[in-house]
Amino acid sequence: MKFIVQVRVMPLKDLLDPQGKAVLGGLQSLGLDGIQDVRIGKHIDLHIEAESPEQATSIASEAAKKLLANQVMENFEVSLVG
Repeated sequence: MKFIVQVRVMPLKDLLDPQGKAVLGGLQSLGLDGIQDVRIGKHIDLHIEAESPEQATSIASEAAKKLLANQVMENFEVSLVG
């Protein structure tokens, strides 16, 4: 069966996010002062052939651990679509 699994990768909360800070500054310069913080991450859709949803999620987790996320600086969440 085919599954679509989403991987959301974000910088760790304790680490500085320079890209997010730059976007925050840009938004504030546009007069959007109500925005308090911006964190920029990655959204990845994986199309996986697997025998079960659990196996597809496991494959996506392994891909995130080995390649998609730098676990020293980022965390990730894996979720099955549909």
